[in-house]
Amino acid sequence: MTDSTASLPSALVRDRGLVVVPLQVVIGDEILDEALSEEEGAEGGATPARVAEALRGHQAVSTSRPNPAAMGRVYADLAADGATEIVAVHLSGEVSGTVESARVAAREASVPVHVVDTRQVGVATGYAALSAAQTLDAGGSAEEAADAARRRAASATSYFYVDTLEFLRRGGRIGAGAALLGSALAVKPLLSITDGVVGPLERVRTTTKALARLEELAVRDVLSAGGEGGVAVEVGVAHLANPERAERLAAHLLERLTGEADVELVGGEVRCVELGAVLGAHVGPGMVAVCVSPV
Repeated sequence: MTDSTASLPSALVRDRGLVVVPLQVVIGDEILDEALSEEEGAEGGATPARVAEALRGHQAVSTSRPNPAAMGRVYADLAADGATEIVAVHLSGEVSGTVESARVAAREASVPVHVVDTRQVGVATGYAALSAAQTLDAGGSAEEAADAARRRAASATSYFYVDTLEFLRRGGRIGAGAALLGSALAVKPLLSITDGVVGPLERVRTTTKALARLEELAVRDVLSAGGEGGVAVEVGVAHLANPERAERLAAHLLERLTGEADVELVGGEVRCVELGAVLGAHVGPGMVAVCVSPV
């Protein structure tokens, strides 16, 4: 199982037999589960579009983790369905209390629960969950699946561009000083995930330069991961309300990496997804991210 911030398409979740626990988005006084599909969004779940609209309209938007009781109910349901062990792969404990809720609930669970703090967010967490599922499908143990998720997460690199640091500052995910500096200089900030924490990486002057730099960072990391034996790698692009730029970045990466003899792009694609509502609430409309994850 994983959580809704993993940015996994609902069709892929079904195909791999994953269980996804939703985080919540609070818009004004309304508490909504993060929608995992268009159907859930139509039924009232929090969608990326709804969050982007609320942020643009200067509504109060915050997020909430599933509490230990909610996690415990999921574990109990899985055990009732026949699970003998559970592997729970979640986003960084440095940016969310989700993994702590999982650990607390695991102490009372009727079956062993192997909780993995990926120390990543978004697409990188999703790739780690998929590695755990693949290990189980191949006959591995729950402990081996948890180890596979940790290794996959540790080898991934994630970079992202935001139009403004204000939303990260509001959510306490980046310091007020860094946010103020970015606004004062009118620069486009690039950030990365390091040791589970969101932090500033570079500053560039224009959006065009920011996206070009994301491309160069991703290509560099793919090539450096390969060494002499080449590399099998998944590369993902995510965005919030910025599909044209994200799709253009994904197309550029696909073109450049397809021509590299020592690089095997898993599935022959660079997957492009819209970031979920919970992470979107913290980065704001316009965000574009890229994740490089050696397999």
